[in-house]
Amino acid sequence: MGEDAPPNGDRGGHGGPVSAADAGAHGGPLPGPLVGADWLAGRLGSPGLLVLDASVGVHRGAAQRIAGARPFDIDGALSDHTEPLPHTMPDAGRFTEELRALGLHDGDTVVVYDAVGIYSSARAWWMLRAMGFDRVAVLDGGLPGWAAAGLPMEDGAPAAPAERGDFTARPRAGLLVGADAVAAALADPASAVFDARSRERFEGTAPEPREGLRGGHMPGAVNLPFGEIQREGRMRTATELRAAFAALAQDRERLLFSCGSGVTACVLTLGAELAGYRDLAVYDGSWSEWGLPSELRPVVTDQEAAAG
Repeated sequence: MGEDAPPNGDRGGHGGPVSAADAGAHGGPLPGPLVGADWLAGRLGSPGLLVLDASVGVHRGAAQRIAGARPFDIDGALSDHTEPLPHTMPDAGRFTEELRALGLHDGDTVVVYDAVGIYSSARAWWMLRAMGFDRVAVLDGGLPGWAAAGLPMEDGAPAAPAERGDFTARPRAGLLVGADAVAAALADPASAVFDARSRERFEGTAPEPREGLRGGHMPGAVNLPFGEIQREGRMRTATELRAAFAALAQDRERLLFSCGSGVTACVLTLGAELAGYRDLAVYDGSWSEWGLPSELRPVVTDQEAAAG
């Protein structure tokens, strides 16, 4: 996958969470960006509620899924394969076409999950938000939590939607950013850049899984491995999350997130929103871009940072 192993631009933010009155015109109001299995189970099959399986890697296209779920294929059609970097966000036209093919309507409510717990589902959540769709939440605990609760599952190929949707992507500037925006944030005392990779990769003491990438981290970035804001595949409490982010961000409220390829950075983004932060962005290229040999994108290891 090129991210950490799953645990067994500009300053335009997204403007905060959507109110319950606005979140879910047909599928029912969402309680926030995270929903539990009980919440989803009580609404499964409701008109206007679309469940999407955003699993990646070895879990992509698994035989078992939540009943009625359709594939949000981050490894496939929902990445731009004309770009050299993995998991690059597709353009608005392609995103619109793929989501319409999944049957998504502008007025629907979406719940995304993955087969690990909370891993790639957060990437799907943030992609939808970046394309102007707010009625979306991540399933806490993912498929393992759903299965452990004995809730409805199905086997075989997912059923095709009864009709194409009418969803239209409306991209928001600043939710997915490039290397220039990250460089500006690293130099900005009001911003913090978080790296979701493992501590060993951040420190430069473990090799990168993608060939040709430098080890280490961006000068000035802070490390919060994405698994540390979860407990057994579920997000920690809002109080715990606020403490974890505040310890590293201090009084900075503008937070940018990076990882291996822009996937687990979104887990931190989800955690930061649950913690009450609102000015958030994900570096789409992440270490797959920054870690390439380049004099324009400096990299340090922990030993170099200490010596400096």
